[in-house]
Amino acid sequence: MRLKNKTAFITGAAQGIGEAIAASFVKEGAFVIITDIHRELDEKTAKKYGDKILYIPLDVSKESDWKNAISIIQKKGLKLDAVVNNAGITGFNGNKAPMNPEECTIEDWQRVHKVNLDGVFFGCKYGIKLMKDRGGSIINMSSRSGIVGIPEAAPYASSKAAVRNHTKSVALYCAEKRYEIRCNSIHPAAILTPMWETMLGTGETRKKALKNIEATVPLHRLGDPMDVAYAAIYLAADESNFMTGSEIHIDGGILAGASASPKKAEVT
Repeated sequence: MRLKNKTAFITGAAQGIGEAIAASFVKEGAFVIITDIHRELDEKTAKKYGDKILYIPLDVSKESDWKNAISIIQKKGLKLDAVVNNAGITGFNGNKAPMNPEECTIEDWQRVHKVNLDGVFFGCKYGIKLMKDRGGSIINMSSRSGIVGIPEAAPYASSKAAVRNHTKSVALYCAEKRYEIRCNSIHPAAILTPMWETMLGTGETRKKALKNIEATVPLHRLGDPMDVAYAAIYLAADESNFMTGSEIHIDGGILAGASASPKKAEVT
């Protein structure tokens, strides 16, 4: 019960990593407020855990939705201990053109940044507002793509790199203000979530795609959403109270070096 008596606010909690974080937080003793634009999925999750979860509809790209969510939290007399800014999109659903630096449209570029970056900005802004008098933890979901360039997903990589840097700005700001709010980022890669499904295909095509991806991971397998949830538990718990402005990579070793270890004859 590492999060006993804590209240956490999680965006993008309807599926994938967000759902895993919400479920793990409940198991660790927290009361969890979940948000997402997929109302039917979030309501299903909320029903599953009964009075341990509160669902609030939220489009993270809209400040009016954030103000509404904060108003609900305050009216219910809830005090936040952790904010997990997890909601994000790749942009591959509904894009008007390829997402590379040359052909990407400004509409697609802004659409991805509104969710991935503006959503984190609002989450940090209002998280600070609700936690500055008592302290807490802000956890921002970045990506391996926030560390290295991704030519065919330029808006996504740009937005996640900005999340990484904004995390450090928030961490230092809160420290300067002596708010006792810590802010850290998590950088997953090769985690099998619903976000991947549109890119993997079905049947034999899916099997082949998964095999090819696994071959690029030093641990030779894909990660599970719970691998990320465990890191979120640590960052939300008291054990990490001297950790701020930092980042945790959960990528099977991808960022440790090349995608595959060099052969013995290639080592110089």
